[in-house]
Amino acid sequence: MHPRTSVWIEGDEGGRVFGPGPAELLARVREEGSLRAAAADMGMAYTKATAILRRAELGLGVPLTERTVGGAGGGGSRLTPEGERLFARYEAWRQASEASARELSDA
Repeated sequence: MHPRTSVWIEGDEGGRVFGPGPAELLARVREEGSLRAAAADMGMAYTKATAILRRAELGLGVPLTERTVGGAGGGGSRLTPEGERLFARYEAWRQASEASARELSDA
């Protein structure tokens, strides 16, 4: 037996606004420095990645990434301070939930 958990944040009107998918997308944006590269790593269309982030940002009321337009220095994306805080808190919550589930299943 292997306990599994899934945690997500719902908006005020209900419905998920942030969870495992958007969290993975943010993690890959941190690693790659690019939303386009993060989407490609996940086998996802760039338009889908932008829609996921837009929905999360609207539901949470904060910007999660900052984008820079290409050019001589190239473009890219990085997490905003709010995005970094949300990602860190979400990961801590997810890990604590998984640890709790493991402890309960061992009891």
